[in-house]
Amino acid sequence: MQSERIQKIRNFAIIAHIDHGKSTLADRMMEITGNVTERESKDRMLDTLELEQERGITIKMQTARMQFTYSGSDERFVSDDPYIINLVDTPGHVDFSYEVSRSLAAAEGAVLLVDATQGIQAQTLTTVYKAFEYNLDIIPVINKIDLPSANVPMVIRSLSETFGFDEDEIVLTSGKTGAGVTDLLNAIIERVPAPKTGNNEVPRALVYDSFYHEHKGVVALVKVVDGSFSQKDTIVMLGTDTEIEPVEIGFVLPHLVPQNELLTGAIGYIATGLKDIRNVHAGDTVALAGMAQKTEPLPGYMPPKPMVYASLYPIDADDFPQFQEALEKLALNDPAITFQKENSQALGSGFNCGFLGLLHMEITQERLEREFDIDLITTSPSVEYKLKLATHDYSKFETINIANIDSEKKLHIKKRGRVSRSDTD
Repeated sequence: MQSERIQKIRNFAIIAHIDHGKSTLADRMMEITGNVTERESKDRMLDTLELEQERGITIKMQTARMQFTYSGSDERFVSDDPYIINLVDTPGHVDFSYEVSRSLAAAEGAVLLVDATQGIQAQTLTTVYKAFEYNLDIIPVINKIDLPSANVPMVIRSLSETFGFDEDEIVLTSGKTGAGVTDLLNAIIERVPAPKTGNNEVPRALVYDSFYHEHKGVVALVKVVDGSFSQKDTIVMLGTDTEIEPVEIGFVLPHLVPQNELLTGAIGYIATGLKDIRNVHAGDTVALAGMAQKTEPLPGYMPPKPMVYASLYPIDADDFPQFQEALEKLALNDPAITFQKENSQALGSGFNCGFLGLLHMEITQERLEREFDIDLITTSPSVEYKLKLATHDYSKFETINIANIDSEKKLHIKKRGRVSRSDTD
């Protein structure tokens, strides 16, 4: 029975270059599967941030659990019971590539979306190679076939020549009209493998994302790899050795729907009730408290490398504690942000922050100002240098702050650079 249930689960991500229609296609999928009613339906339903709606780009990965009854021609997949299809919608801009990496780790397959009017572009290649790294089965899809400027034959030829796809593998869709979306859902059931099962006696789940909820505390989005988790279970985060009694567990539809348990292969959430956001990290492993010693941690994720640095300070120095809390909460939801506390004689206390790109930096500042109501100043970052002095006669220096000389007689000075891409290894 357990094996039959798992064979009905499909976990997949949508990957594409920016503005190739991922969010619109996800809307049509949720409508066709009955995940949302006609009254609830709106454009870009998975883009929940105000900035996403304004800019028309996806910033955060989002998850949606759908049910779909197979209607294709392959008798091996015909069933009276619906399939569970877990969709992870990912950003397309290169600055949010860490979101893509985490979503691919929670999936067994990927839908590669290519715009019929633009063809293969830079981020198309990047995301495909990421999917190859995770050994995912890829379904090539040409979207926006309804547009007058669509050049479907050219894009089919490009996909075949670049990635080696057969022409009959490629699915043609229109996220706007819904054409071909049912064929795509059938293709997902046929080509995306069911989750692999391991040792069900030692339950494990991968934390692939997290966010802070005002009433439920830190909420971890998880994929159950082995075994099952119940709301009554006491769990532990292996990375931080934190024991948790869950407030709630359930599925993401994309709204949160409570359940009694999460079984093997399921993608869902665990509301921890924790107020200390430092105890849950993306890439951590969830285990049962009584089995933590014999639970092997899951591989997790490679930490992202910041490419752009800037210093952020609150305009009102009294807002620094609020700013620090806001930055920690935002980092919980966006682990690609790195930050280190620093002080400026002119601006007071702030943070030297690392980002994946200029857009990532701009979005982060806007989210801090809008979501947490903090006015910020962005300045070029400072770099600390240590100078070994050849003399102990400090009177030889015209201007020197003796407080900056450490016990090893080294002078610490800070120099401001530019907000630019890092060229360090």
